[in-house]
Amino acid sequence: MVSQEMYELGTKKSTIRTIFEYGQKRASEVGAENVFDFSLGNPSVPTPDFIRDAAVDILTHSDPTEVHGYTIAPGKPQVREILAADIKKRFGLEVTGKNLFLTAGAAASVTIAFKALTETGDEFVTIAPFFPEYRVFVEACGGRLVIVPAKTDNFQIDFAALETAITPHTKAVIINSPNNPSGAVYSEETIRRLAELLRTKEQTYGHPIFIIADEPYREIVYDGLSVPCIPLYYDNTIVCYSYSKSFSLPGERIGYIVVPDTAADFARVYGAMAGAARVLTHVNAPSLWQLVIARCAGKAADLSTYAHNAKLLYEGLTAAGFECMRPQGAFYLFPKALEEDDVAFCARAREFDLLLVPGADFGCPGYFRAAYCVRTEMIERALPHFQELRKTYKEIHE
Repeated sequence: MVSQEMYELGTKKSTIRTIFEYGQKRASEVGAENVFDFSLGNPSVPTPDFIRDAAVDILTHSDPTEVHGYTIAPGKPQVREILAADIKKRFGLEVTGKNLFLTAGAAASVTIAFKALTETGDEFVTIAPFFPEYRVFVEACGGRLVIVPAKTDNFQIDFAALETAITPHTKAVIINSPNNPSGAVYSEETIRRLAELLRTKEQTYGHPIFIIADEPYREIVYDGLSVPCIPLYYDNTIVCYSYSKSFSLPGERIGYIVVPDTAADFARVYGAMAGAARVLTHVNAPSLWQLVIARCAGKAADLSTYAHNAKLLYEGLTAAGFECMRPQGAFYLFPKALEEDDVAFCARAREFDLLLVPGADFGCPGYFRAAYCVRTEMIERALPHFQELRKTYKEIHE
């Protein structure tokens, strides 16, 4: 009657969604103020006023057929030119509108990239911890996901493990920096080493190996850090971006793919992106939001709340005895669980109404993710519960 594979995908909810739904049920029992839900990476910073003002002005004063009608598949040419000019100004990357393909957010961007590149037998390498939907996206496109274990001392790349993982079947390496869930930002040294390794492997195997840079958290970095613009270091880079986090627009689904001129056989790669979008029924990115992001290109939202929340949660948990790397970007903390079984640890945390996501879901067992894109006062009220949770483990070992 139906595809068994699709049925299983549709009826088996992700761990994150299951925890979130549990939190909704628990809130109806004890009150929302008594549930500390750190499960979902849903931006808590309000959408900037300039986004609202642009949308209202466009809806009020623009031609409705332009606002709500179809666009060409890659997106409105004038929008792509504006965004390309902003990218060139901010990062020094030589691109024009012909290098951009507008999408319905980063999930669409990375899936289109996977579909565009995948041939029979292709492998895509990702570095743990990684966004779990990569597996779904890659396998749906006919590829195989290869996982490089996490380098848990600093969550940069274990290059010895990566070199082993790259084979003649490797089509691309997926990079997510700032990283979900670790909060790590890949340093310039890491990117240079990655580029050098891939150039060597390209020569060895006689074919291009791409970097797919998944960058929805690009603007959320702390302590003066910056995110290297990967195409400036490695020619065969495809950038996938979303405005979901930078402009707090996750529900509007708007982003883009950048295929630089430096990519091997640019015309075929870009054409394959268009073909993949067509096969995946991606008719065009939402017309209204194409116009909005063009109107707001170059503007920056105030994301300082995330830096404040990161400091508050990090200092609170480390003071309570948790081991954790100080977050460098994104809006996730990734501490070590208080027992080897991170799933059991997160189950115990629920007894204290702390909703956390096991690290095993991200390919990094023994850790857990806490999304701090929440109200600051919730973090303040949650810290005593983390302390109580920690005490239960002290009592076990005493």
